Amino acid sequence: MDLRIEFPLALLLLIPIVGYFVWTWWRHKLQLKKGYLVVFSIRIIAVILLVFAMASPYLLLPVKEEQVVFLIDRSASLEGTEELATQYIEESLKAKRESHLVGIYSFASNVQTETIVSPSLEHVPQFSEMKGEQDTNIEQALQLASSVVDQNKATRIVLLTDGLETKGNVLEQLTKMVGANISVDVVQLSKNVDTDVSIQSFTTPQIAYAGEQQNLITEIEATSGTDGDLYLYENDQLIHQEKIQLEEGRNVISYAHVGQAEGLVKYEALIQVEQDAFIENNKLTSITMVQSPPRLLIVNDEDQGSSIVSALGPNAIDYDVITSNELPGSLSSYLHYNAIIFDNIPGHLVGESKMEVIEQAVKNFGVGFMMVGGENSFGLGGYFKTPIEKLLPVEMEVKGKQQLPSLGLVIVLDRSGSMMGPKMELAKEAAARSVELLREGDTLGFIAFDDRPWEVIETAPLENKEESVNTILSIAPGGGTEIYSSLEMAYERLGNLELQRKHIILLTDGQSYTANSYENLIEEGKGNNITLSTVAIGSDADVNLLQMLSDTAGGRFYSVLDETMIPSILSRETAMISRTYIEDNPFYPIVYRADGWNHLFEAGVPQMNAYIGTTAKQTASVIAESEKEDPVLAEWRYGLGKSIAFTSDSTGAWTGDWARWDEWSNFWQTAISRMLPSYNDVAYDIRLDADGSFIITDPTNKAAFLDVAVVNEAGEVLEVQVEPLSASTVRTVVDVEPGLVFFRISGEEGSIYQAGLTVPYSAEYELQPPNETLLTEITERTEGGILSLDEPAAAFREFSVNGAERQTITTWLILASILLFFIDITLRRFGWGVLRSVVKSREQADIIQPDQQETNVAQLLKEMKKR
Repeated sequence: MDLRIEFPLALLLLIPIVGYFVWTWWRHKLQLKKGYLVVFSIRIIAVILLVFAMASPYLLLPVKEEQVVFLIDRSASLEGTEELATQYIEESLKAKRESHLVGIYSFASNVQTETIVSPSLEHVPQFSEMKGEQDTNIEQALQLASSVVDQNKATRIVLLTDGLETKGNVLEQLTKMVGANISVDVVQLSKNVDTDVSIQSFTTPQIAYAGEQQNLITEIEATSGTDGDLYLYENDQLIHQEKIQLEEGRNVISYAHVGQAEGLVKYEALIQVEQDAFIENNKLTSITMVQSPPRLLIVNDEDQGSSIVSALGPNAIDYDVITSNELPGSLSSYLHYNAIIFDNIPGHLVGESKMEVIEQAVKNFGVGFMMVGGENSFGLGGYFKTPIEKLLPVEMEVKGKQQLPSLGLVIVLDRSGSMMGPKMELAKEAAARSVELLREGDTLGFIAFDDRPWEVIETAPLENKEESVNTILSIAPGGGTEIYSSLEMAYERLGNLELQRKHIILLTDGQSYTANSYENLIEEGKGNNITLSTVAIGSDADVNLLQMLSDTAGGRFYSVLDETMIPSILSRETAMISRTYIEDNPFYPIVYRADGWNHLFEAGVPQMNAYIGTTAKQTASVIAESEKEDPVLAEWRYGLGKSIAFTSDSTGAWTGDWARWDEWSNFWQTAISRMLPSYNDVAYDIRLDADGSFIITDPTNKAAFLDVAVVNEAGEVLEVQVEPLSASTVRTVVDVEPGLVFFRISGEEGSIYQAGLTVPYSAEYELQPPNETLLTEITERTEGGILSLDEPAAAFREFSVNGAERQTITTWLILASILLFFIDITLRRFGWGVLRSVVKSREQADIIQPDQQETNVAQLLKEMKKR
């Protein structure tokens, strides 16, 4: 037991207090009687006790229990050493005593609990699956281990690691642990690697010109001589393959390439060998800005090609024409185009994942976008509530229409167990969008089926959209698949209704067998003006049956392998129930004065045959509209990009006299020029710092006014934290995985600078020896030791420090002081006579009490004699 004081400086108060009492005693010592001298002493003791209470004294009581926490490094650099670590801990537990509490934790970039600290652990449990192996964060591991243990008990952390930290700074945590009752022992682990080949760097020119020869330089590190294959890619297309002889150490391979790609071009180097410790370090990417004239991407599915190409003429902008199936899924593939045109493309052939990437290209990198009308475009194309609708200046839903045909829609959804997961969630989201496209008063029914039909929403006029949407989104997957009875119910519900349009949409991913006749069911339904469209989800669906059903019932068939297409399909189907989206009465568009477009209409406005009905967004600029005030040509800015909606077509069938107009070619040239972004000539320097952040340098010294956005290859916008460092530099902190990221930087003038940067693989995948210097410093600063794998019992050796529980005595000192003050006040108020009377009363009670007892006994004896 040890007595300690937490605030010893408080005892300095004793100096003036004792001095005051000494001066008082010396001044009045001749006048102090014996009784007052006692009171004076009591007061001195009470004040001294209060001062000691202010100093917060406490007792340290010994604690016999001791804690041992094992921290196991399970990062990629130690892959394959888990069995060795498990064996070490298992052997060490044999030396565990009853007073020991043991816990096991594993870590990489994060910390996971294998067993909590307890006295009952006897064997090592099976480790949980490790996540985040690409980094080692020893600082976080020690921080967590220090916080979960009892601070009053002697604690030893046994750290099994190679000391190769790639995240955090363990030395900062060691500083926080100074003075704690915790020591850290280190068991050095290392991965035995015979052969490893890694790409240390892959460099391409930062800026190049179209047709210019570029040197692609690959630096490869090999632990021993070996043969390998080097592959070089340009925008994911193989451009060079070479067999190479690698020598031990550094190998530099250069390849001269004349590239045809333009814009932001992604290059990738890949090395393959027979024996390799890490495949994660075999690939690196690089980005080159290939400067060139603007380039346009036209997406068109017509067999005869896009009419826009012929309208542009021979001296047009450079362009590529692809089909919707050829649309890429990576952001880099869009960034070497300056503008994109969707020429009558249905949304379900694009898919929402690609739409999201295109939206990011427009919003954050200034790529222009234009949608051209047709029977497969806008609302009829299934773009309602999609990322493409977000970036366009018009909404797909037609608002304000009064005389629309009465509609009836029943959605029949497969809810069998095979639909569980993304298919089910996207199907429900698609059904919810369809409900939102309907008007109040339209008839809606919803049937979910597994081995039997479930009428989730009774077929009736739609009164509460929000309630219907919530009901659909709450559906859970069930059992088997039985289609016929569900279709039969849908036909029955619509059969006798007096509606102008009646339609059923069936979605399923399975097969169903029945003895009933689908033909009879459909023929009866056709007599009641009911049509049916079917959606086959996945490769297991009965494609032949579903296609037969839709063909026979006068609907459409969709085969879906990408679940993200489902929402667009249902939006399209719901829109196509009513042909009111297509306005096909010839008219002369009303043209408003708008900068950039006015010169086209100086000689007049040609007649137009048809267009798709849409609604202009509030901040959109409508260039031309119909007599019904529907937008025919509209534009706006979306983020850093510009988008245009042309609701008529490009073939002439709908545009009528516009396709024979003298300004037809200039119309398309103007639309393209309006979409093209304005790029900044200032080359901002972006470099990856050692701590994983990005340093951006602005040569104009206006770094504080930069707007920075970062997007990964999948088109996902990453969260960015910008920290100004000086007038010319800012630090950008982004949580990004190894791979390719794209920066969009815009200045005060709104101009755009875009660049791609490679985030290399983690240092975990670099072959390095254990960091013995760091491991030694960890043990020295925490008074631990370096333990050998051959002596596991050392983990439970005698502790150099003992645990102690802190017991404060401040409260007892205050209570004692209060009691003394009470005695002091009592004596001064009533004098010593009070104490004498209390003592005298007590003595009398003691004398009287025996006599009283004798009397009581005598009386008892008399009573007994009488009896």
